[in-house]
Order: sequence, then structure tokens, then C-alpha cells
Amino acid sequence: MQLDQYDLKILQILQENGRITKSQLADEIHLSVSPCWERVKKLEQAGVIEGYGARVNINKILKHTSVLVEISLKEHHSTAFKRFESVMCDTPEVTDCYATGGGVDYILKVQTNDIDQYQRLMDVWLDSELGIERYFTYIVTKTIKQRSPINNE
Repeated sequence: MQLDQYDLKILQILQENGRITKSQLADEIHLSVSPCWERVKKLEQAGVIEGYGARVNINKILKHTSVLVEISLKEHHSTAFKRFESVMCDTPEVTDCYATGGGVDYILKVQTNDIDQYQRLMDVWLDSELGIERYFTYIVTKTIKQRSPINNE
């Protein structure tokens, strides 16, 4: 799908304020309401816009620890990757999982109540024959910036 400057501006605005009204959105991108809304519907139908939700400040509702983890697997074939990825998708503590090229196979973001809970989770993975060869843990001490990269400037 080819995105023009209007589509990119729509995406940028909706990322910042998913509750904006149709008319406010149209005003901000300098289109009338109908063509603006048609663009939004096309972006939704194409899967560019996957949904709408609130940005929740987890620090306001519970104590937690964020951990970034580099993981290398013992075996490098599709069955091993699929098995690992399936477990990551089914583990609610894993909020982000990226397959990477280079020195490690995956980078995860894990959110737990504390480091002990993180280590217990890691021990379960290691005992479960998931195929982890080695892992490196990085404790997040402060989030500096967190947002999607859509910006049409």
C-alpha cells in the first residue's frame, strides 16, 4: 500500500490521540471529513491500523521490573525457532519479542514484579528444553523514550 503525506499525518495523529473526533482529524490534516474518514477506513482495512487502545502507565498501577534479554538458541532450524516463538507468544510476561540477525537470535522485553520472578521464569525456560544456549539480562533502570516511529516530517 502506498501511503501519501495525508495517510502518514493521519497515522501520526492517531498514534498520539486515538480518541480524536473525525472532524478534528480532518481539520488537522486539511481535508474534509468524508475523504479523511475514507482514508482512515482504508488504513484499517489494509491492516496498517490494527486497533485503538490506551497507553497505560504501568508504574501507576503496579510495581514491576522491566528486563531486556538477549537469547541465542542451541539449534538454528525452523522447528527450534517456531517452538521458541510459540512459547514467547504464550508468555504474558514477554511484552516484546524480536528475532534478530547478528550475534543473538532474539531480543525480549520481559515485565515481572521483580528480579526474582524474572529469574524463576528464566529457570522454567531453561529447564523446559526450550533450546536456549545462552542469555544475557539487562535490567531497565529508566525508560528514556518509548513510542512508534511514524512521523511524516
